[in-house]
Amino acid sequence: MRIDRRNLITTTAAAAAFTGFARNVHAQVATAQETYVNQVEGYGPLVRDPNRLLDLPQGFTYQVISQSGDTMDDGLFVPGQPDGMGCFPLSGSQVALVRNHELKGSSGLHRNLGPGGFHQERIGLLSASQAFDTYKDGRVLPGGTTTLVYDLETRQTVRQYLSLAGTSTNCGGGHTPWGSWLTCEETVETPDDADVKQSHGWVFEVPADATGLVDPVPLKAMGRFDHEAVCIDPSTGIAYLTEDDNEGLFYRFIPVTPGKLADGGRLQAMAFKDKMGADSRNQDVASREWSVGDWREVVWIDMDDVESPNDDLRKRGHAAGAALVARGEGIFFDKSDMYLTATSGGPLRRGQILRYVPSSVEGQPGEVDRPGRIQLFVESEDLRTMNMGDNLVVAPWGHLIVCEDNYSEDIRNHLKGVTPEGKVYTIGRNVFAGNSEFAGACFSPDGSVLFVNIMYPGITFAIRGPWSSVKG
Repeated sequence: MRIDRRNLITTTAAAAAFTGFARNVHAQVATAQETYVNQVEGYGPLVRDPNRLLDLPQGFTYQVISQSGDTMDDGLFVPGQPDGMGCFPLSGSQVALVRNHELKGSSGLHRNLGPGGFHQERIGLLSASQAFDTYKDGRVLPGGTTTLVYDLETRQTVRQYLSLAGTSTNCGGGHTPWGSWLTCEETVETPDDADVKQSHGWVFEVPADATGLVDPVPLKAMGRFDHEAVCIDPSTGIAYLTEDDNEGLFYRFIPVTPGKLADGGRLQAMAFKDKMGADSRNQDVASREWSVGDWREVVWIDMDDVESPNDDLRKRGHAAGAALVARGEGIFFDKSDMYLTATSGGPLRRGQILRYVPSSVEGQPGEVDRPGRIQLFVESEDLRTMNMGDNLVVAPWGHLIVCEDNYSEDIRNHLKGVTPEGKVYTIGRNVFAGNSEFAGACFSPDGSVLFVNIMYPGITFAIRGPWSSVKG
């Protein structure tokens, strides 16, 4: 049964509702177990959702505001695999959610999950001239972004439409201070190794107020690699980028013109000042580089040939002294510092969270004498406490909200909170069949609503609750 987006369902975590959908999935999903371990109370125990979608603490509610397969206002379908997402204020009580869809160009299955439909019945509504790339048969690639306009007062989805077309594997991204979404391709497909016509591995910019498809311009100076996410320091305009590879790097991009990334700039990779070529991953217990709470001063190494046709940017960077980071994923700027996840870091390979504090003269002469610093903030010692954190956002009250992306058949994916002291608690649990990852967590401008996706079956939620009651 498909949810009618014009008649959206709201539920409490404890009340029976949405029963038709619950009956439809009842046989598919095993009973969720209380497998998580909180280090602090947070919002208390989770209450089982009779609809078998999302368990939340007492007093919290969720609303399904969009589902993959819905027909959008442009006649196309909401694509599958919703991933990274940003929330932007519009006029009045309306906000725009710009949402990635991690659909890989070379995957036949992903083609069927694209905006053209499972049988490509509506692909004719998309012109190749509006897209970055097509398959070799001329049909538009399935990846890109959709924009969903939601009214916080009426609690209705006003409209949704495709806003970027023809890209591949749009995974993470990040919002800009000037009101746009940076969507990142987590792939380095080329026409030589995939059914595509262009090389991929780029960042694209989508203005939040765009009312339809934007011109797909790759920001090539920001590098070609398995991009995950990006954040902007509003005080400098410098962008910080993560790379989803177990031997990845942490990058920054210093733009020629702050606020205009398309003008180009300088890409650099982070190194530990006191140990070039360091390994921040701690995956080998016998040779741990650092412990939780430790800080390292950093230097930044200039990268050349950043369009990297041989996909060797990270290898060249590490050879020049850049530190290895274990699958850098989500990153978010908060006031004076930023947090990023390293999804396979630590001896359990179940994740780290790093905190970077920029220099007071970041990217300027004199930085070497007043360097930025990076800290190992969290490292998972128990997969029930933190299990492969991915996307993350800083909540209005200063805690992190982390989306788990694990592949366990036994332990469900959760939304986790992290206090400023690095203590972890649980906010939500995916109890739908398949145990898909959470993704795209972001807050409304007033802090009242947490928006988040589960990648399968492709649902976007609006979560409300007593956020200020957290106990940490």
